[in-house]
Amino acid sequence: MSEKDALQLVKQVDYLYATKGKQVIHLDLKKERPDKAALLSLLLGPTGNLRAPAIRVGRVLVIGFDVATYKTVLKK
Repeated sequence: MSEKDALQLVKQVDYLYATKGKQVIHLDLKKERPDKAALLSLLLGPTGNLRAPAIRVGRVLVIGFDVATYKTVLKK
């Protein structure tokens, strides 16, 4: 998924969870909207495409893999 498509995807969700190393960043996109550069740093990998794994559950988008985050999101 390209940069343009990734930004369109973010417009369709209310919550974003993104892993960066061992850190999980949680954004409530209804309350806060980071700038384009900050969003892209969370969404895109070194190839310029959407980082994997990526999963969308309703209005929640999870980028990267963290067991606890997946358990939380998939319970909803």
